[in-house]
Amino acid sequence: MMEAEEYVIASAQKIMRALESDMKLSDDARNILANLGSQLSSLALASESRDAVSEEEGEEEGIDEIEQQLDRIQEKVMSWENNQSTMIWDCSSEEAYDYMKAVDEARRLVEVLESRSGSEDGVSLRRAHNVLQTAMARLEEEFRHLLVQNRQPFEPEHMSFRSTEDDLIEAGSVISSGDDSLEDVRESMGRNSEEYAVELVNQDVVHDLKSIAGLMFDSGYERECSQVFVNVQKDALDDCLFSLEVEKLSIEDVLKMEWNALNSKIRRWIRVMKVFVRVSLGSEKLLADQILGELGSACFAESSKSAMLQLLNFSEAITIGPHQPEKLIRILDMYEVLDDLMPDITALTECQDVLERLGECAKTTFIEFEHAVASNVSSNAFPGGGVHPLTRYVMNYFKALMDYRRTLDVVLKGRDQEDDPAPTSPDASPSGEDEEDGSSGSSSASAMAVHFKSLISILEANLDGKAKLYKEESLQRLFLMNNIHYMAEKVKGSDLRTVLGDGWIRKHNWKFQQHAMNYERATWSSILALLRDEGYQNPGSSRSLKERLQSFYLSFEEVYKSQTGWSIPDAQLRDDLRISTSLKVIQAYRTYVGRHSNHISEKHIKYSADDLEDYLLDLFEGSQKSLHGSHRK
Repeated sequence: MMEAEEYVIASAQKIMRALESDMKLSDDARNILANLGSQLSSLALASESRDAVSEEEGEEEGIDEIEQQLDRIQEKVMSWENNQSTMIWDCSSEEAYDYMKAVDEARRLVEVLESRSGSEDGVSLRRAHNVLQTAMARLEEEFRHLLVQNRQPFEPEHMSFRSTEDDLIEAGSVISSGDDSLEDVRESMGRNSEEYAVELVNQDVVHDLKSIAGLMFDSGYERECSQVFVNVQKDALDDCLFSLEVEKLSIEDVLKMEWNALNSKIRRWIRVMKVFVRVSLGSEKLLADQILGELGSACFAESSKSAMLQLLNFSEAITIGPHQPEKLIRILDMYEVLDDLMPDITALTECQDVLERLGECAKTTFIEFEHAVASNVSSNAFPGGGVHPLTRYVMNYFKALMDYRRTLDVVLKGRDQEDDPAPTSPDASPSGEDEEDGSSGSSSASAMAVHFKSLISILEANLDGKAKLYKEESLQRLFLMNNIHYMAEKVKGSDLRTVLGDGWIRKHNWKFQQHAMNYERATWSSILALLRDEGYQNPGSSRSLKERLQSFYLSFEEVYKSQTGWSIPDAQLRDDLRISTSLKVIQAYRTYVGRHSNHISEKHIKYSADDLEDYLLDLFEGSQKSLHGSHRK
């Protein structure tokens, strides 16, 4: 057979060479070649026909094999459809593996059949699609079951949300009392915000969940798988908020709250935000990325949106309510927490909107505080001339705000870009130097420094008005001395010094010292004039000397009676003024008595110099006393 085929090939090659030589063919040669061509064409057709028959027979065998494979897969899938009460992954890992293998075979069969176009292929393709769709529905349920049944309880033991002590601390009382506990509370809150991840789902099933998700994604069912994950985790996050004792409050509910209750809710919100975002949402995002891969971020954003909006709605309600001064600390707390968490929640555009509204609310609240200080009117003088509650409140308010200096400077700077900056104090320092110094020069003063100085100027103007309610000039001066001294000491002894500057401190030290000198002048000038001989006719006469001495005693007793009831709360300032007064009064008294000892008998000396010195130590204690009945025998 091989020899005959080689002979035919050799003969054909000779004929081809002869035809290529341009030789002239006779009619007989042409007829022979024509017959040869016809025979070759017949041979080719016969060969093609045999090949077509073989191919058809092969396709019939392929369809039969696919149908047999589909039968096996369908039997596996339907066996579990007939047993809906039992979950595959609850049985054994081998059963789960076999089921996943069968479903993956169905997926591959669909891909093969989709690449072919025969009529019989279409029938098999529809059947394969139906089997795959049934399997995908089952995998959805298995996926949901694994997520729900293997959820770990969210119990952040490092956080305490039931601390009644914390809830009882109220910002307004802390500010008004000058208590430093506000800083301690804030530091404690910061320490409790440790960032760490927790296992939201038992790690033993994470691989199974990832395998199911991968198979569903490969089969074109990524939307269904993702939606199951979103729905389950959304419920889990709602449960997390419930475990953190977060109430669903409407804006109306928030606006109706009394401040003490609202303050407690804000403090809880701050703690919850730190734990929920850093711990719960951080762990949630990690889980989504582990199971869903590239689609994890999108699914995380969708599953967390509802819970985050619930928290953000509360902060939005705070921005809508009245801008009371005591709220500013809490608003700044909320602003700082949300600003700090922004990198973790960038997927929610609502967060940026709420952050901006909190900033605007903080600005408005501070400006309203300025207006409240300016409009604070008293109808009666403050008893004793001590430090007025408004002065304490403002200065402790400032001190508390120093923990938020960067944040407050940012929000106030934003305000000043829209409005004219608040004016600085128009007063000049006694030495003619600028009130500012190198720490906060007027050309580079922070927005916070500008507003603080403006508010202090408003406070001083208000205190001037309150001082005029006293009838005695000496008590007016004592009142202003006490309050300005308190302001200067608050600034000198705190971080306020870095904002207001040493120049401001020097100026206000000079101010309160001036008021102290004016107090002494208003109280003692006319009394000590009785002990001077100038201006009296016959100053050396016995009668005149006695009358002047008695007038001095009466005046001293009146001062003692009234000014023991006056108050200088600062011990050092009280001692300094007593010493200064004593030096002047006792020196004048001793000089007078010594100079006229020959003309004044012992019985007319009602008090010794030592007596008067002791009595002067009773002044400014805030408890009125009397010297009646103290005449020496």
